[in-house]
Amino acid sequence: MSVADIDRDRGARTGHPEVVLGSGKSQSDLQLIVEEMLETGIAPLIVTRATAEQAELFPDGHYDPEGKVIVIRALKSARASGRVAVVSGGTSDAPVVSEAATVLRAFGIDPLIIVDAGVAGVHRTLKAAEQMDGIDVVIAVAGMEASLPTVLAGLISAPIIGVPTSVGYGASFDGLAALLSMMASCAPGVTVVNIDNGFGAALAALRIIGRC
Repeated sequence: MSVADIDRDRGARTGHPEVVLGSGKSQSDLQLIVEEMLETGIAPLIVTRATAEQAELFPDGHYDPEGKVIVIRALKSARASGRVAVVSGGTSDAPVVSEAATVLRAFGIDPLIIVDAGVAGVHRTLKAAEQMDGIDVVIAVAGMEASLPTVLAGLISAPIIGVPTSVGYGASFDGLAALLSMMASCAPGVTVVNIDNGFGAALAALRIIGRC
């Protein structure tokens, strides 16, 4: 008995197959859903926000414990051309960076990862920008006041996907301040996904380079 209505044709329509959200699903329900998706030949098969216990259900999959992503049947080569960079403001943003990077790798894209490039040490931001020659799209991950995407947009020509994170002290409001800061950016060429949504940023980047 199926516990979900699998969207079997999403890959053909959008270029990316349906992805499973592990959070909130029982072990038995998740196993049934993944098994049904495996039977349809979906690849890559990705489960986001997954626990280590859920990952144990799929010994043939790869589990990223930091980004909490399970990948089964990763693509060996990319279906899209283009280069993606994932840049973080600080090492506390690592879980979101890891989620984005793992999803990109599932689709055969090996991203350039640059960590700790936040504007609190603007010389690090400038150094990061120098490494992005030839990059087609940048995923900029930052908490606190989240000005990293704005500064990068003033330094490089690539489109920038801002990912606000829930990193920060009390007035950061679990990432709301970072979200509003990115959305209010004065720099053109910046788009923003939801708080801690590395997965969404990775899929947006894949669509951008798929059109390159």
